[in-house]
Amino acid sequence: MPRRSFLVARTAAGVVFTVALLTVPVASLAQPSPKIGLLSIGTDPDKPNPVWVEFLKQLGDLGYVEGKNVVLERRFAGGRQERLTEFVADLAERRVDVVVATSEVESIAAKRGLPTTPIVMIVVQDPVEAGLVASLARPGGTVTGLTTLAPELYRKRLELLKEALPQVARAGVLVNPRNTGSVAGADAMDDAARLLRLQLQRLEVREARELAGAFATLTQGRLQALVVVSDGVTYNQRTQIADLAIQKRLPTMCEVREYVVAGCLVGYGPSYGDLARRAAFYVDRILKGAKPADLPVEQPTKFELVINLKTAKILGLTIPPSLLLRADQVIQ
Repeated sequence: MPRRSFLVARTAAGVVFTVALLTVPVASLAQPSPKIGLLSIGTDPDKPNPVWVEFLKQLGDLGYVEGKNVVLERRFAGGRQERLTEFVADLAERRVDVVVATSEVESIAAKRGLPTTPIVMIVVQDPVEAGLVASLARPGGTVTGLTTLAPELYRKRLELLKEALPQVARAGVLVNPRNTGSVAGADAMDDAARLLRLQLQRLEVREARELAGAFATLTQGRLQALVVVSDGVTYNQRTQIADLAIQKRLPTMCEVREYVVAGCLVGYGPSYGDLARRAAFYVDRILKGAKPADLPVEQPTKFELVINLKTAKILGLTIPPSLLLRADQVIQ
């Protein structure tokens, strides 16, 4: 082949090769999709779980589409806390880029088993007391996210209970002793109860099978109401708690609206849905390079009062109109 022809042929081949490179799908040249571990003692969003439904919705609004540009490693224990260690080890093997954990027990398990992986918590009551962060303003480690910490809420809930049911003098407090934030909340409630001349009896529930015994104690002690301190165990058993309370004809004061939707009488506290949506923004920032140590833990600023009039009717109770007028939601 003449030299000129050879040069033309080589140039043409180079052009073909360059064009071929340019037509390779972008996805094959891009970095692998980030992996997000979802860790919860509760149930999968498809059940559904309101907290995770809102988190996933906001994650989608931020542009993360499962199977397209993000991998979601879902690990939901269905109420079995003992499975968390196994799940965390599995997430470590999968090399997830960030873990989103519902509450205290999940966040502690993740921090212990994934010491270098960023962790975003959604509804931890007191992450400082739990040893998850150094402070709310400066987490200082691998954990950040949202807290429901608001000590004044515990007194407020008891005040609302007395306003709704002035005759109540003795109440049980359902609490998981394994959760340091829940115990701190129950302690704060004891202090508030003395000022309101309300006697409280603590009922410890570590897992779902202990609920029947706790309600038997309520009946034996002739307690007139039940205050539920929320954590992973009680939240995931909220329907059973509401049903048992109605069977025992006990009015209930709970922390968030999901309990009231399930049948509890009154709820006052932050919106778990709002906190879950904020958690998605933390994940987005971390995946874009932010360090958890530099992201302050957020506290709720909005609280909602929810009342279930259907439950009130079943129990033969009349809720004062003044309280109904202040409610953010009344379930008829």
